[in-house]
Amino acid sequence: MVEKTKKYIDASNLECPLPLLKTKLAFSVLASGDIVEVVATDPTSWNDFASYARISGNKLLKAEKKKHKYTYLLQKR
Repeated sequence: MVEKTKKYIDASNLECPLPLLKTKLAFSVLASGDIVEVVATDPTSWNDFASYARISGNKLLKAEKKKHKYTYLLQKR
């Protein structure tokens, strides 16, 4: 079994579109099936990540909102 990479991105205090751009850059060097966890504070990221997953074909495994922090877990297609 091949071990999947998990990358963490702290996009706190970054405004749109930077959290998503950092995520796209991370995916560019990861293999299919690898996981990226993103923490953001920009409330517009909530819709951005859902749209990105739908358009790109990557899986949004988790989207969680707690107070002013948003956590996303995405898997590269």
